[in-house]
Amino acid sequence: MPFVPQDLLDRISTLEREVRQLRGRAQIRPALNEVNNGLVAIGEGGGLTVDAPGGARILGVGRFQNGNYGLSSARDDGSGLALTIGGNSADVKQMIRIQARGSGETIVMDDAYADGFLGRPSIPIPMQATSGQTSASTTLSVAFTGASRLMNAVLYGSFETYTPAGVTADVQFSDSDGVVDSWVASKSGGGWTTHEFTKPVRQAFMTHVNYTLRHAVRTGSGSIMTNCLGCYTRNTFTADEAP
Repeated sequence: MPFVPQDLLDRISTLEREVRQLRGRAQIRPALNEVNNGLVAIGEGGGLTVDAPGGARILGVGRFQNGNYGLSSARDDGSGLALTIGGNSADVKQMIRIQARGSGETIVMDDAYADGFLGRPSIPIPMQATSGQTSASTTLSVAFTGASRLMNAVLYGSFETYTPAGVTADVQFSDSDGVVDSWVASKSGGGWTTHEFTKPVRQAFMTHVNYTLRHAVRTGSGSIMTNCLGCYTRNTFTADEAP
């Protein structure tokens, strides 16, 4: 019987053991619920959904049943959507929305028609009265001032002016770039005249804008007074309101 060195036998035994290990591992199916490295791609109009045990849809991304694409994320108790990006047939621009608990009302969104602007929430503009809020001057004087960092695409203002009997008043609202709107206040027999306006903004997103309301006696003689009923910026309701 030929002599076989012991170290060679040990090497053959080790090799056989490693082959058996490799063969066994080749028969083990990889985990199908974990990705440790690499890119996961869902193509050809696919999508991914995650449902809670009770059936509530918690996450959806990709192609929805209506044929549109987007992302939706709901609260785990099934109470409604929390965040959506696109997915709606009207969302040509893939709007982002954050929904409130319970009501599902959209509380944060970008603007549907004005690219680059915030849609909701609306941003109030604090208007401060000056000593010229009541005036008998025939020259325009400042009655209110205000300022804001511009975020929404539409400017809204509402004011009321008191004129005595036989008196009319010129009223003018301006922003940093000039006159936004002007009107005449007049009340037969004296009283309050209310005026409101809605205008597309004229500055870029996050621009600091100063606002001023001026008034003056136009005809007649007497003191006039103007109040600010409200001033804010909001989202566009129609494409015509976009700056």
